[in-house]
Amino acid sequence: MTRKYIDCREYPSETNCTVAMSADDEKELLEVAVQHAVAVHGHQDTAELRQQITSLFKTGTPPLTPPIKM
Repeated sequence: MTRKYIDCREYPSETNCTVAMSADDEKELLEVAVQHAVAVHGHQDTAELRQQITSLFKTGTPPLTPPIKM
């Protein structure tokens, strides 16, 4: 089993979100990430959102320092 994560710091947002989420199970990570996207960022829970979030998963754990944005 490989740990996966998604890090909001990598994506622009109006709130400058600093949340990073990780889990050993992609299904679990997807549920948490969708809940976060809906509750904090105002997205609608759609199949398209779920597919987009899943495509952004990375292997490992989030870095301690924010990624450099280009």
